[in-house]
Amino acid sequence: MSVIRSVILGCGSYLPARILSNDELAKTVDTTDEWIVQRTGIHERHIAAEGELTSDLATHAAKAALAHAHVEADSIDLIILATATPDQTFPASAVTVQNNLGISTGVAFDLQAVCSGFVYALAVADSMLRTGPHKRALVIGAETFSRILDWSDRTTCVLFGDGAGAVVLEAQEQPGTNTDRGLLTTHLRSDGKHRAKLYVDGGPSSTQTVGHLRMEGREVFKHAVAMITDVIEDAFAATGTSAADIDWFVPHQANKRIIDGSAHKLGISPEKVVMTVDRHGNTSAASIPLALADAVADRRIKRGNLILLEAMGGGFTWGSALLRW
Repeated sequence: MSVIRSVILGCGSYLPARILSNDELAKTVDTTDEWIVQRTGIHERHIAAEGELTSDLATHAAKAALAHAHVEADSIDLIILATATPDQTFPASAVTVQNNLGISTGVAFDLQAVCSGFVYALAVADSMLRTGPHKRALVIGAETFSRILDWSDRTTCVLFGDGAGAVVLEAQEQPGTNTDRGLLTTHLRSDGKHRAKLYVDGGPSSTQTVGHLRMEGREVFKHAVAMITDVIEDAFAATGTSAADIDWFVPHQANKRIIDGSAHKLGISPEKVVMTVDRHGNTSAASIPLALADAVADRRIKRGNLILLEAMGGGFTWGSALLRW
């Protein structure tokens, strides 16, 4: 029996022009390149220019994805922008992207699940494409985390960067097997009792300010691998697949040690892991689509490949997605 799958037609990315190296950071905060690389694997990150908004980054990535998919903007009837750093409290930055693309029909909204945002957005878009009137979607992850960092806190400011990535999804009829193209399964979780381990100390309802990112690094690291493994094992069980079947593992790019630990625990070979954290830092909701676009651009990812995505973010939120390119 045939089913409707959300198939990725194309992807795109955008990184701000300014690159901030570890050595440059070491001039303003008590750290060194060696310290950062040893603990995180990060060498550099991109920083948005003054006046360059999250919606600007998202628009660039969306245009690149549309071009890669060879589709026109006016064929998009659903835009979901995953971000924790919107332009404004409201309206949603997604409607700004919609307007920037010249689209005046369909639906556009933001989704906030921090670093898990892109996986959550994929799951929501997939549900809407499979069960609703929508036929083609833009799913975007875009962040300007540099705007919410305390640049005097060396435990957090060295970790994050700015960027955006996007994919074009289309509802297509498929045979209904594990060899189908498109999203095969998604699994999402959250547990609010961990919210104080990774959060921003401000907001409209609490302090009427934007606030800064705060993190208990050791606690986040301790929980990350176990939580990630949980949702990935659910994805394998739902599809009857295993780590051996995966062609590429595209994790949230938070920390090289977390990525390495997760892959090792799951039995995924290091050569199957897509890693961009060294060049991008942690770009939160943008990190998975940025890494995905990077691997597609250099032709590592090819048609028919089975790809595993995973992420964990503040809250805690975490999730996985299994798809065939």
